[in-house]
Amino acid sequence: MKKKNSTINSFNLAFLDIMFCGFGAVVLLVLIINSHIVSDNKIKNEELRIQVEQLDNETKAAAIRQSNMQKLLASNYQQTQEIQHKLTKTNKSLQTIDKKNSRNSSKTQALKKQVKDLQHEIKAIEKRNIQQQKKNEASQKQSGNKVRQYEGDGHRQYLTGLKLGGKRVLILLDNSASMLDETIVNIIVKRNLSNSIKKSARKWLQAVESVKWMVANLPKSSQFLIVSFNKETQSLADNQAYQWIKTSDQAHMNRMFKRLQQLVPENGTNLSKAFAANLKLKQKPDNIILITDGLPTQGNKKSNKRKVSPSERIELFSKAIKIIPSRIPVNTILLPMEGDPMAASLYWKLAIDTNGSFMTPSRDWP
Repeated sequence: MKKKNSTINSFNLAFLDIMFCGFGAVVLLVLIINSHIVSDNKIKNEELRIQVEQLDNETKAAAIRQSNMQKLLASNYQQTQEIQHKLTKTNKSLQTIDKKNSRNSSKTQALKKQVKDLQHEIKAIEKRNIQQQKKNEASQKQSGNKVRQYEGDGHRQYLTGLKLGGKRVLILLDNSASMLDETIVNIIVKRNLSNSIKKSARKWLQAVESVKWMVANLPKSSQFLIVSFNKETQSLADNQAYQWIKTSDQAHMNRMFKRLQQLVPENGTNLSKAFAANLKLKQKPDNIILITDGLPTQGNKKSNKRKVSPSERIELFSKAIKIIPSRIPVNTILLPMEGDPMAASLYWKLAIDTNGSFMTPSRDWP
């Protein structure tokens, strides 16, 4: 069958051109859009990668911080345990201290009461001392008229066993802390009080009044010197000079008595330095009057010991008496003191060996 000749339709071609142009435009649009999408995805992926890296770094840093915190917590826990252990020990110590304080409370109250009693006693003594001072001033005007003469070396005098007088009389007065009282407990209490209370102690006032009584009863032709001693010696003469004073020199005597009133009992007792005072005088004494309350507690050699045993005190005494010049009598007035039983016998033997005297006065002497 013979084909028919077909004719090309221009409309069809135009339609195809339009379709292909439209398809090309769509493809181009898709390519453009796709390129933008790919570019955006790359940017977003890069941002996400950076964020992931940051999160990873932060995670690692957080892990390190967590590890450090765990170590710190472990260290704090250990310190807390140590502090709690110390607090437990401290609480136990405080409980022990509280128990001791409760036991010592009664003793403290007793000591406070004792201090008050001593203060009342001191006030009463001060009143009696004012009266006694008036009597002493009257006795000083009659110096040398109250005792009888004894003809001997230096024309010394006797009174109740005590040898007074002589051309040159050295009076050694112990002003150590033990002169505050007769008992160790009261001495410990009084040595922590004020100087005015120390100077008003009954035992010390008795020693001071004893010195005044002796000076008042020396012959008018005598010379004398008062030297106080504890761990050191001190002359009560003007300018602390070691020189003899005439009993007729009332002005100088009154100044010495004024310095005597200002002395404060304190420190230990060095008897060696007391007896060595005669070596500072140009003329040796022919009579030594010693007022003390016991054996020495210190020597010329320094010692770090806080306590001195009875045997050591005896040894210190033996060394001290070797300093006394020969043929000079030592007359000892021993005031009461507890805890020193060998003092009386040793000073009594010293009186015999030196041809002196020894006495222990009553509480109301002189």
